[in-house]
Amino acid sequence: MESDKARGRAELSGKATKVLDARTLADSHKRLAQLLAKGMAVLDIGCGTGAITRGIATVTGPTGRAVGTDNNPALIEKAKQACGDTPGLHFDICDIYALPYEDEFDIVTSSRVLQWLSDPLEALRAMKASAKPGGRALILDYNHEKIVWEPEPPASMKLFYSAFLRWRSDAGMNNAIADRLADLFREVGFQHIVATPQHELSRRGDPDFVRRIGIWAEVAASRGLQMVKDGYLTENERAQAETEYRTWIEATAVSHTMYLLAVEGVKA
Repeated sequence: MESDKARGRAELSGKATKVLDARTLADSHKRLAQLLAKGMAVLDIGCGTGAITRGIATVTGPTGRAVGTDNNPALIEKAKQACGDTPGLHFDICDIYALPYEDEFDIVTSSRVLQWLSDPLEALRAMKASAKPGGRALILDYNHEKIVWEPEPPASMKLFYSAFLRWRSDAGMNNAIADRLADLFREVGFQHIVATPQHELSRRGDPDFVRRIGIWAEVAASRGLQMVKDGYLTENERAQAETEYRTWIEATAVSHTMYLLAVEGVKA
C-alpha cells in the first residue's frame, strides 16, 4: 500500500498545480482522444483540476458519463468550479487504491499519475475492478531516466534533476514506470496489451516551446521547495538551477524530449 512519504511528496499545491491547468485532452492524452466515442462511460483517475476530464466529457456527451477522481479535495473543488457545468461530467474525491466502482466503465484511465505512487500494481488492480468486462485501462506515464535535452542544460539543472530522481526513488516511486507498465498489466491479468509511444518533443520555433521546455523551471520553483525542505539540495542550489535554466531556455536550448508511453489492456 502507498507509503506516507510517497503520498506527501506527490501532493500538489500552489505553483505546482499550474501544469495541470495547461493540459488538454487533444494535446496531453492523445491515445485516449483516439479511443473515445459518444455515449461512453470513462473514469479519469488523478484528474487534478479537471482539464483533461472536461475534454473527455465533451466527446462522450450528455448521453455518456465522465467521472474525474482525485484524493486532493482542493483540486476537486477547483475542477468543479472550472468544469462542473459540463453535461455528463462529475467529480469525486477518492483514493486510487479504494475506488468505489465495480464493472462500470468502458475506459479507466490515469495520466501521469502512477509515476507518483509507491504501489502502482495495487492501483492498477483497483482500476481493473472499475472497468466493465471487455472495457480497458489506459495508463499514460513517463520514464524520467530517458529525458533528453539538446544541448545539455546547465550543470545546476543537471544537479537538480539528479536530486529530483533521488528524491522520488527514495519515496518508493519508480522513475522508469513507463517501461514497467506492460509487465504490470500482464501481472494484473489484462489482455491485448499495447504500448504506444507518446514522447513529448519540443523544438525551438514551436509555438509552445518555452512553456513545454520550461516545465523544469516550474518544477524547480515548486517541487524544488519540497526537496529543499527534505534535505535533497540547498535553497541556493534550487534557485540557481531555476535561474540558470530559464536563461538557458532563452539563449541556448534547441530541443527537449520526455519519454512517454500510453499502455492499455482489455479486461477479460
